[in-house]
Amino acid sequence: MRHGNKNNNLSRTASHRKALLMNLGCQLITYKRITTTLAKAKTLRTYIEPLITKTKATDSKETIMHNHRIVFSYLNDKAAVKELFTVVAPKVADRPGGYTRIIKLGARIGDNAEMAMIELVDFNEIYGNSISAATETVKKTRRAGKKKVAGTTEEVATEEVAETSTEATAETASDDAETTEA
Repeated sequence: MRHGNKNNNLSRTASHRKALLMNLGCQLITYKRITTTLAKAKTLRTYIEPLITKTKATDSKETIMHNHRIVFSYLNDKAAVKELFTVVAPKVADRPGGYTRIIKLGARIGDNAEMAMIELVDFNEIYGNSISAATETVKKTRRAGKKKVAGTTEEVATEEVAETSTEATAETASDDAETTEA
């Protein structure tokens, strides 16, 4: 019986579950977004968020070194730990928690398993920081609207050229008429 045991065993032994979460955590840190089953994503969130919180403690060198060792004991991948402390930690420094987002993707074709995408919130280009960038592009399009004024002067210039060419054509026609009369 489970009696108060809140973690999901994922139908695996403790060593298999530990290895699975270790691999999923390393992949999430490396690629910033992975697709997996919904149950694994929810379990991974409870596994990885405390590790990301440990990267924020930068009081002294000893604290940083200690946290490196603790995180390495959970991930066992030097590249992922380095990525976590050098790339991910500065981006999440001001965030009080909730470093990951789970988006449901629907059922998998083969076995009808519920699929989900888990991603690091601060590394998504669609949501978050890119919204302010999108508003900046709106401003740029308004500025581009001012350039249309210059475009209208070009249109006026092309109309003047067309009128001049029409006048030249009329003069040529009158010259042709004079030559036929003579």
